[in-house]
Amino acid sequence: MTIKKVSLKVSPEAALRLSSAREHSFVNLLDAEPLVVLGGERNPAVILPSIVPSATTCFGPRGACLTSANGPLWMCDTGHHRLLGWRSLPGNDAAPADWLIGQKDFASEGRNGKGDIGPTTVNVPTGICAMGNGLAVADAWNHRILIWHKVPQSSNVEADLVLGQSHFGAGEANRGADHPGAETLHWPYGVHYQDGRLFVADTGNRRVLIWNQPLTKNGQKADCVLGQMDFSTRDENAGAAPSAMSMRWPHAIVFWNDKLCVSDAGNNRILVWDGCPSISGSPADLLLGQADPTNVDFNQSFYWPRCNTLNMPYGMTAKGAWLIVADTANSRILGWHIDQLGTKGDAAALFGQKDFHEKGDNRWQPTCSDSLCWPYGVQAVDDMVVISDSGNNRISVWRLAV
Repeated sequence: MTIKKVSLKVSPEAALRLSSAREHSFVNLLDAEPLVVLGGERNPAVILPSIVPSATTCFGPRGACLTSANGPLWMCDTGHHRLLGWRSLPGNDAAPADWLIGQKDFASEGRNGKGDIGPTTVNVPTGICAMGNGLAVADAWNHRILIWHKVPQSSNVEADLVLGQSHFGAGEANRGADHPGAETLHWPYGVHYQDGRLFVADTGNRRVLIWNQPLTKNGQKADCVLGQMDFSTRDENAGAAPSAMSMRWPHAIVFWNDKLCVSDAGNNRILVWDGCPSISGSPADLLLGQADPTNVDFNQSFYWPRCNTLNMPYGMTAKGAWLIVADTANSRILGWHIDQLGTKGDAAALFGQKDFHEKGDNRWQPTCSDSLCWPYGVQAVDDMVVISDSGNNRISVWRLAV
């Protein structure tokens, strides 16, 4: 099959500015200051702080999960190939982690702890979510999902189940086959659990897998696939031009007022379904970030963003009427209100930039408490939002202001 490549057509007019974009009104998504900052500093010095592994540092975290308002809190310390856990939500910045999974101690790093793959090792962990009383982690470069039936509350607790591989000692993409199947994974970066269903962004296979049935065994097959018409195909945009069905780089999954949302980072958009699809290959009902399903350029072919554009949106969460999106390459977070839902819909809330027309890591300034550098993950719990501020090597917890 011939795969049609996406051709970007971004305007060369890098200085092009629209006063209407700069003046578009918005509400502040989050409070002015975070409740707590972990892994890095709130207002670091010009010289970047150390990323040497310890109980108080992290390197490029791509996901975090506050399992309840009081904790425990678990972080994917992606660059150090480990998970860090706090017994409860810390009250002070730079609080040391209580637990870790993936390394023998807090001073160690390396893929799979520089040893064999097993039920307590990770290799580029990214997505993480609560799963009932337990926890699920997207162990991306081991091409698997690790599941704990109960949230771990000590170090190096063995996972209870593995998906994507037939056993804990395996780690090949698609189990070494040329094509995927309903039981295989290739770079799974995102994971979400809702109403008894598990959803996985199987990013390297350009699809989202859904398990509708209870998970009872290692390597269990998924029940439904989105982004492809069948379980055996992994072509970019399903081997054709972009459409409302296809995906290029799915990453995050969330339900927003009973609507399934998938961040299709490679196509610079959010796909939205009315309810949860039960038929494989179902097209999305609408999208955010693009004017139509066939155009997929970042920032809709403009250098500068707008209130309705996206540039590699990796993270996403929802709280009440709000869909909250980490617009990663624009180093900002956007909020869409359910009342503005619709293709071409404008975001109504903003965090990380001074207006909808700005982008730039840390607003092109030294890092400060309310600036962002490639935020990869966001998670809402109660009235709080946890941000995985990957480029600043920290996570932060904020109160919602909307």
